[in-house]
Amino acid sequence: MKTRKAFTVLELMLCIIFVGIFVVLFFMQKVNADAMSRDEKRKVAINAIYYALEEGYYDKNQYYPEKIDKAEILPWIDPNLFTDPYGVALWKEGSNYTYEAKECEDEKCKSYELRSIMEKEEDFVKTSRN
Repeated sequence: MKTRKAFTVLELMLCIIFVGIFVVLFFMQKVNADAMSRDEKRKVAINAIYYALEEGYYDKNQYYPEKIDKAEILPWIDPNLFTDPYGVALWKEGSNYTYEAKECEDEKCKSYELRSIMEKEEDFVKTSRN
């Protein structure tokens, strides 16, 4: 009598189920890793804007701007840093980045708050030093 060497339907189904589970887990981890990467980009951008405001703008003018509505206000940093990971600029509605000036008089402000809405952690906030 000849014996046939082949997979049974049950074995094939189990293999498909295991592969499916691994694929789902892989994509869940990829989505999580992508979100963490976007969060890191947000932190880098907020930190760059913060240091440009503190060590560039404030040192030169002795006040902070009332609003950041274009990249020319801080010309010494990469203009791409003003754009969040979804392509929305800091000065446009719907951006993950916000700049809120405080204690302003004649467009000269004493302090500010920079904020980025994060995906995987609490909002990233930087406030003025002075």
